[in-house]
Amino acid sequence: MGEGKFSALLAVIVPSVVGLVAKRKDLSEIEASKLFYRSKVYALLSDESTKVWHYGAETVFSMLEDELAGREIEFPEEAY
Repeated sequence: MGEGKFSALLAVIVPSVVGLVAKRKDLSEIEASKLFYRSKVYALLSDESTKVWHYGAETVFSMLEDELAGREIEFPEEAY
């Protein structure tokens, strides 16, 4: 995938995930952004080769919840 397409996908997914974090964790958008951008899940998402970018915001948020709870980050089966 070209860099432009990948960046465009991130520009759609990231705000959706941040919105879910803000709403479900009762955080401001800024706090939610900081939390997400510092996460391992964001690092995985921003690495095109992991293919995390093709999951929806709900799935990425679920992965983040696993990370925040100290659980191993689970990749949904369709990743394989």
